Order: sequence, then C-alpha cells, then structure tokens
Amino acid sequence: MLDDLDRRLLTLLRADSRTPVATLAATLKVSRGTVQNRIDRMTAPGGAILGFTIQTRPEIEAAGVDAIMCIAIEGERSGAVVAALRGFPEVAAIHTTNGRWDLVAELETETLAAFSQTLDQIRLIDGIASTETSILLATQKM
Repeated sequence: MLDDLDRRLLTLLRADSRTPVATLAATLKVSRGTVQNRIDRMTAPGGAILGFTIQTRPEIEAAGVDAIMCIAIEGERSGAVVAALRGFPEVAAIHTTNGRWDLVAELETETLAAFSQTLDQIRLIDGIASTETSILLATQKM
C-alpha cells in the first residue's frame, strides 16, 4: 500500500522523473535516504513504479492518428473480443468500463488511411455490437 508520502513522491516523479533525490527530499521535507529507500521499494519487482519514460516535443514526432474507440459487446463475448483486439498492433491499450460501453480501446495509427482500415477491421470482429470512435486532437496534460 502507498501512504501519503509515497503518493506525493510519485506526483513529483510524474512531473519530472529526473529530479535529483536531494531536491525531492527537500521538497517533501524528508531525508535523502528516505526518498531513495522509497524509490527503491517502488521500483523493485511488484512495486508501484513499472518504469520511467521520456516525453518529446510533439513537433519532432511523426504525425499520426490517435483515437479512442468505445465498444459495445454482444452477450458474453468480451473475452473473445479482447483476444481479437490484442492481435492489432494499432490497439495501444484496452480498458474495461461500466456504463453504455463495455470496452474502450486506445488506437494509434500513422495515417488516416491506416486508421480507416483499422476501424473497418475491428468492426468485423465477431461479438462487437457497436462502436463509437473519437480522434484525439490535442493532449492537455501528460
């Protein structure tokens, strides 16, 4: 379980995972050793931190199409639909949800043509009753 200090440390690391331990310790008003021990615990296998990543300026990355597809499933076919979606390299993540939609799939393609083709293929998966897809235009927070 994470305590308040762990959550505050994670918030700081999400903002900039390269922040020096001494700076983190000063901000959190704890010792460097405390911060380092908590980072070590959270990055150990089974810990809260799975890994670190980088962010690049959007203008240096190739233009692509990112979207969210909401999916309604017929009957008890969710396992088969999820298994089929896992076979698409364009499906970056699959989320179960409540409410009107059974699944939300994050889609990433390089072009609009590839995006259209992916939509057509996904809609043919046996067990999908209906879909609604929205292209993501801009990201406000990372």
